[in-house]
Amino acid sequence: MRFFPHLRNLIAAAGVLSLAACASVSGQNVTTDKTATVPANVVNLQQIRNATIKVDYAGTTFLIDPMLADKGAYPGFEGTYNSQLRNPLVELPMPASEVIRADAVILTHLHPDHWDEAAKQSLPKDIPIFTQNEADAQAVRTDGFRDVRVLTENTVFEGTRLSKTSGQHGSDAMMQSPLGALLGTVSGVVFQRSGHKTVYVAGDTVWNHHVEGAIRGYRPDVIVLNAGYARVPGFDGSIIMGKEDVFRAYRFAPEATVIASHMEAVNHGMLTRKELRDYIAEKQMNPQRVRVPEDGESYVF
Repeated sequence: MRFFPHLRNLIAAAGVLSLAACASVSGQNVTTDKTATVPANVVNLQQIRNATIKVDYAGTTFLIDPMLADKGAYPGFEGTYNSQLRNPLVELPMPASEVIRADAVILTHLHPDHWDEAAKQSLPKDIPIFTQNEADAQAVRTDGFRDVRVLTENTVFEGTRLSKTSGQHGSDAMMQSPLGALLGTVSGVVFQRSGHKTVYVAGDTVWNHHVEGAIRGYRPDVIVLNAGYARVPGFDGSIIMGKEDVFRAYRFAPEATVIASHMEAVNHGMLTRKELRDYIAEKQMNPQRVRVPEDGESYVF
């Protein structure tokens, strides 16, 4: 998979489970109970794999950034760390046919670990898909999808407000180098509805003023960070967040629950769940306020 085509040359020149009947505490883990009724004001968030998550919000299920291929289907991202490994590194925790049971899809950007060929083939062509801009929308329409919409700061779908947020897929130095054009434009999304927890999915971004502004402006109850610390040789830092950023979010939003996603599924992700959990313990963060879900794990809020 050529995620960053010819990246080596550039561097040489210059990265919904249903609710259990007993689950009622905010942020509580969930087990499957197909007979349970989901209360209308409950938010259910499920980690699928990589950056793929499902958010069941006010009875509407949103599938975010689907990467649905079998383990090892694609070559590693050329020009990144551990590119000899094939992606995805792990299997989906449930059949893809279960993952695609959703009312709408949100694509924060179109890199192939967020929108892959398997997703394009598996999803129904009439499912509503939200993209960050018209260029991405046109690309998705070219893939044969008929109901493609562009997110704004005030998009409403089935009564839920969806607000696009900005991000930056790497440091300032990365974005000012030839790598910046390959990293491209990225986004996040905020879910809001009266009587519901506000959920902020930051997307593939480093910690910066975009993230701080979204947290200040929307005051989310739940913050999902892509925290796998994906690295590109030749550059300091990561193209997404890492453990220190989880700590930043924990301190910056002291009333919010922070969830770490986008981990242990693609070759250039350098942060493991164990390392992050050890760091959480080292920093004495409240484990009820910072979560590191396994693939397939769900929380209710």
